Amino acid sequence: MIGTIVNTLTIIAGSIIGHYTKKGIKKEYRKVLFTAMGLAAMALGFNAVSNHLPKSSYPVLFIVSLSVGGLIGTALNIEKRFNKLVSRYSASELGKGLSTGILLYCVGALSIVGPVMSALYGDNTFLYTNATLDLVTSAVLATTYGIGMIFAAPVLFIWQGSIYLLTILAGNIIPQELITEISIVGGVLIAASGISILEIKDCKTLNLLPSLFVPVIFFVVKHLLTISGFIEVI
Repeated sequence: MIGTIVNTLTIIAGSIIGHYTKKGIKKEYRKVLFTAMGLAAMALGFNAVSNHLPKSSYPVLFIVSLSVGGLIGTALNIEKRFNKLVSRYSASELGKGLSTGILLYCVGALSIVGPVMSALYGDNTFLYTNATLDLVTSAVLATTYGIGMIFAAPVLFIWQGSIYLLTILAGNIIPQELITEISIVGGVLIAASGISILEIKDCKTLNLLPSLFVPVIFFVVKHLLTISGFIEVI
């Protein structure tokens, strides 16, 4: 868990640094950093999709995941509920910043594969790399959204911690195919977040979050059908 702890601390540190240095940064410079963050999010998202989509054994699954997950998220109105909750404690657009930060910190390939590698082999390389990226990202986001960005840190800890514990319990039964599919969907969500930051289109990314669980459900059902012999029959 040391890698996850380090990653969490870098987000806290970056948020504090960004908050206390933003007063010394002119408005136009903060706007440039904000634009850079949006472009970076798009680049990271497209890169994740382009790297993992050719490896996918189910190239249509991410489309189904986004469609089904988007419908569920919209029905639950996740984005509106989240922003309403955050607005109780902040008059700024903190909700938008937190949703962007959480996506960037949590659904990237490094943040998903990192805890798995740490749990299986004690290798924290991916997590340390992710921590370095998150330090910069959190600092930039905090220059715009303020110290409230620090609340993304416990979300990351719970996310990576859950993956770590699940891997410890499950061992090697988590297929690489599942990680690939989650990375594709995650890449699309990160790119969508970048599009929203640049104000090209409000993609309501939080409503798409349930999409991340669709590949998990697909592989669980597939595994159950396989061990029951049903797939072999058909």
